[in-house]
Amino acid sequence: MTEEAFERLIAAEQDERRRLALFLHDGPVQNLSGIALMIDAALHAVETGKIDAAVPVLRSALDRQRATIRELRDLSFVLEPVVLRDQGFTPALRALADQLGRSHRVGIELEIDDAEQAGPAAQVAIYTIIRELLDQAVRRGPPTRASVEIRRTADGGLETSIFDDAEPERRRRSFEAIEERVKQLHGQIEVEPGNGGTRVCVTLPPYAARR
Repeated sequence: MTEEAFERLIAAEQDERRRLALFLHDGPVQNLSGIALMIDAALHAVETGKIDAAVPVLRSALDRQRATIRELRDLSFVLEPVVLRDQGFTPALRALADQLGRSHRVGIELEIDDAEQAGPAAQVAIYTIIRELLDQAVRRGPPTRASVEIRRTADGGLETSIFDDAEPERRRRSFEAIEERVKQLHGQIEVEPGNGGTRVCVTLPPYAARR
């Protein structure tokens, strides 16, 4: 990897850390702070004999707590998809598609059976690339539909095509991180923006697909 490419990868990773920090601060941390204030208010109501006033406050605090747990569970899944390690590529990607579909009301079609023939390292890399591209689409759009197709090439390589109908504009630095991952696998990447959306095609050579 060249020094310039390495700096781009580091910058992209720093952007990702900042995004996660902002999500935690503006989401779960703020929610937990609000829950603490609500519990304080409910406790004060109980101590002063106003039980009826405490009940709706506690119910609201419980609803917010459950929402925060869902947010943190989703974040945990994104950072370390345990299902990828424990159950394999196909269940992991289907779980990701289901989670994004429920959270953002987007239909995601999958044709990914050929990925089971790829090696473990290639599967992790492909999964990460797909996840990041779908996350980008959600942040830009969100899209109403998306699709992922993974097929073996004639020479034994692997071609992954990710389409979404969100706005085609992308943050260049975020996309550079994906390009660097593809280059590390000695693969090729093509981006095809159009009126109906964007298609990204990642092709890995046979020796990289078997890793």
